[in-house]
Amino acid sequence: MALLSGFLVIASCAAPPQPLALGVAADDVSAIERFSATTGAPVGVYQWYQGWAGTPDFDVTRAAAAGARGSLPLLTWEPWAPGAGAEQPQYALARIVDGAHDAYIASFARQVRSWGGRLGLRFLHELNAPFYPWGSGVNGNTPGDAIAAWKHVRRIFDAEGAHNVVWVWCVNVHAAGYADYAPLYPGDEAVDWVAVDGYNGGDALPWGGWRSPEDVFGPSLTDLSNLSDRPLAISEVASAEQGGNKATWIEDLFELALARGVRVLIWFDYNKETDWRVGSSPASESAMRAQAAIAGRLGPPPLPLPPPAGT
Repeated sequence: MALLSGFLVIASCAAPPQPLALGVAADDVSAIERFSATTGAPVGVYQWYQGWAGTPDFDVTRAAAAGARGSLPLLTWEPWAPGAGAEQPQYALARIVDGAHDAYIASFARQVRSWGGRLGLRFLHELNAPFYPWGSGVNGNTPGDAIAAWKHVRRIFDAEGAHNVVWVWCVNVHAAGYADYAPLYPGDEAVDWVAVDGYNGGDALPWGGWRSPEDVFGPSLTDLSNLSDRPLAISEVASAEQGGNKATWIEDLFELALARGVRVLIWFDYNKETDWRVGSSPASESAMRAQAAIAGRLGPPPLPLPPPAGT
């Protein structure tokens, strides 16, 4: 399956930058076409979200549709009942480690193996923050539990022969009261990409006002680069319009990503808490298109994918 058709490289007058792949997070896989039309760029990664409640099957149709469009399907796989809050002890990390969910995990792994395409799997995302049942300090979770749960699930996938997975370990950007990254990290041998999520809520949300990309991501990217040699991704990012200039914010984001060696950048293209979409204004859309125009002159780099199992 061809997954290398749509990627960005942004020019820099400094040392040659690492390849930077552009992705989109959205509910509907048709967002790949919409986002590509909005930005004028191909989409290298398509991300969606699925909770564990009710033990749903792997969405083969969605993954195959993303792959057919030249995008790496990236599933954010969430052990919880979405919308029911962080206090869900049945999804505490210790319950994952003790095998309470093994039958579901193994079944899901077999489905991924049988499908056979390359799948990105973002498991336990933003685990340094108290947002979800697997979050740091929630439901009695400890850093040791976080590492054990990650390795436990990966062992099940390996045992089921699901070697077609790109394992994406993700944290939220640093904030007061959040856990440090290093005690939560399961090690490079268990991870394919390290990733971070962050947003500029501006005046639309009570997150400290307008913050530059450096303010949002700078310290976190430094810590992740020091923690791991794995490819670095920004797996959720967006900006509000209110409180500053979103177009300039997008330009500064790409400049920062290049300077820090980010390889994958996934825009959270939702109208949710505010209008995060890149098409929220003509100026925002134009700024993203300008980055894509530069990329088009430089050619398509490969997405950082691990080698096939056994090589």
